[in-house]
Amino acid sequence: MPLQNRVTPTGEIVADPGRGLLMGNRGCLHGPDRRLGVARWRSKLWICCVLDWKGVRRDPMPPGRWTALFFLDEATALAAGHRPCAYCRRADFVAFAEAWRGAHRLAQRPRAAEIDARLHAERVDPRSRRQVTRPAVAGELPDGVMVRAGGTPGLLAGGALLPWTFAGYRAPVPLPPAMPVELLTPPAATARGLDGRAVSTVGSGSVRTVPTTRGATVR
Repeated sequence: MPLQNRVTPTGEIVADPGRGLLMGNRGCLHGPDRRLGVARWRSKLWICCVLDWKGVRRDPMPPGRWTALFFLDEATALAAGHRPCAYCRRADFVAFAEAWRGAHRLAQRPRAAEIDARLHAERVDPRSRRQVTRPAVAGELPDGVMVRAGGTPGLLAGGALLPWTFAGYRAPVPLPPAMPVELLTPPAATARGLDGRAVSTVGSGSVRTVPTTRGATVR
């Protein structure tokens, strides 16, 4: 059976056989039985990493150390409140931090701890430990963010919603610009950068697609 370590755009950690493009970490969340307890994080450092690091094979749930989490892609990881790892994805982290600096008009590139503190304040409710979402209007959001529209979570791109699944994104569904949506990506990562895109589109983690009903793929 698959382990409970797949993360959805709504921040839930579930068991699913789907394979993702990125791995993440929030500290040790599992017990000796390899099942998750109540905690969903052990620190404010929520990162997303490469799947293959110098060919090293690791236990995804080593006792008392850390719990490997897996994401479909970068947009999913950022919606769940993670950011690129500054070690195994150094170039992606620097690009993300630079986009963050430009989007928030900072004098210098923020340190990882500053980004983590801002994201943590926006991504979860400390009491319920659930993801914090916000009402928004589709036409006012940049491409690359995750939203929920009509109860369906998906990637906002080109005026359409690409419904999210563990296998990838399904065919795009047009969204009227004035349509109310629920924003899943933390606002700090949703801010438009100097190039007009969402900060969450920065990085090498590409999106994964699934065949449409016509046999094509959504790009």
